[in-house]
Amino acid sequence: MLLITKEQRQRLLNNGRFNSFRRERGEFEIDFKPVVKLFCPWGGATWLLSELDPDDPDIAFGLCDLGFGFPELGSVRLSELEGLRGPLGLSIERDQHFVAVKSIGEYADEARRHERIIV
Repeated sequence: MLLITKEQRQRLLNNGRFNSFRRERGEFEIDFKPVVKLFCPWGGATWLLSELDPDDPDIAFGLCDLGFGFPELGSVRLSELEGLRGPLGLSIERDQHFVAVKSIGEYADEARRHERIIV
């Protein structure tokens, strides 16, 4: 399974381009809703991604929770996630049923209170 579909990749890139443009103009960034949820089926890690870096589309921005009680906003390399393998060859997966209902900032605030991502 692809970590990110073509449609999701395009939405993530559009969000990244938009916020890059706003940063260049000294404007506040938009707090987008996550486009995709990725998870680790053999552990507690979860990623809610809202943007791709337009200059390096292998770098995604979002809410990262490695399952240790300290979720944080930050960046992750998609190629690193794609290369991870767990027991029996398991890999990182995309939640095909995920639909964002709030912004990445709102998910982050809630995750900090609960020490994990709540979806």
